[in-house]
Amino acid sequence: MSDVRSGTARTEAGPRRRASPPAQLPRVLAVPALVGLAMLVLPLAALVGRVEWTTVWADVTSPASLEALWLSVRTALIATAICLVLGVPLALLIARSARAVAAVLRALVTIPLVLPPMVGGVALLFLLGPTGPGGSLLADVGIQIPFTTTAVVLAQVFVALPFLVLALEGSLRSVGTDFELAAAGLGAGRWRILTRITLPLAAPGLVAGTVLCFARAVGEFGATALFAGNAPGVTRTMPLAIYTAFNGSGLSQGPAVALSLLLLVTAVLVLLLVRAWRPGAMR
Repeated sequence: MSDVRSGTARTEAGPRRRASPPAQLPRVLAVPALVGLAMLVLPLAALVGRVEWTTVWADVTSPASLEALWLSVRTALIATAICLVLGVPLALLIARSARAVAAVLRALVTIPLVLPPMVGGVALLFLLGPTGPGGSLLADVGIQIPFTTTAVVLAQVFVALPFLVLALEGSLRSVGTDFELAAAGLGAGRWRILTRITLPLAAPGLVAGTVLCFARAVGEFGATALFAGNAPGVTRTMPLAIYTAFNGSGLSQGPAVALSLLLLVTAVLVLLLVRAWRPGAMR
C-alpha cells in the first residue's frame, strides 16, 4: 500500500529532472582557457582604466564628440533600415530555396563577414568611384557617392547586412514550414501567411539580427575610411574620430577614450539584448 501511495505521489508531483553532472574535463585545459579569457578581458579592462571619470561626461558631450556620435547613430539607423528592406526578403529567399541554391546564396552573404573591411571599401570604391561602372553612370546624372555621407551608409550596409540575413535565415529554418502549409491549406494568401505566421514565428531571429546589424554599422571603420574618407561632420564617425585622435589630430585623447568606452558599453548592451530575445533565454 505504501508503494502505491509513494507511486501516486511521484505521479502527482510529476517527473523530476535530475541535474546533469558537470563535465569532467582535463584540469590542464584550464590554463589555456584562462589565458584566452585574459587576452579578451585585460585589454578592455585597460581601456576602462584609462577613462577620466571626472571628465567623461564632458568628453562625450564635447562638440567634436557629439558630431561624430550623431553622425554614427544617424547613418547606422539609416543603414539598418536599408538592411531590413533588403535583408528580410533575402533571408526568406535563402530559407525557402532548395538546399544547393541556399548553400550558394548563404556563402555569398557570408563573404563580407570574412573579408577584411578595407577590401570591402576598395570594392565599393571600384564599383561606385569615378572610374567604376556604377560611378560613371551616376556621374552622368550629376551624382557622386564616394567621400559623402551616403558612402558611409553604403559601407555600413555592406558590412552589416550579413548579420541580419544570417540571423533571420537561421530562425526561419528552425521554425520550419508546417504552420505555413497548414495556413495555405486553409486558404490564407501569401502575404497573410508572411505577416501573420512566418515573421512572427521568426521574430527572435529578426530582432537579434536587427540589433547586431545596428551595432556592426555603428562600429564600422575600415570600409568607411577607404570609401567615405574622414571629413569632420560629413564622414567622420565615432571609430574614425577615435582613430584620428590617436594619430595626433582631430579629437584629443580624452574624448577618444570616452567614445571608445561608449562603443564598449554599446557592444555589451547589444549582447544582452540579443540574449534576451533568444528562445528559452529566461530559463
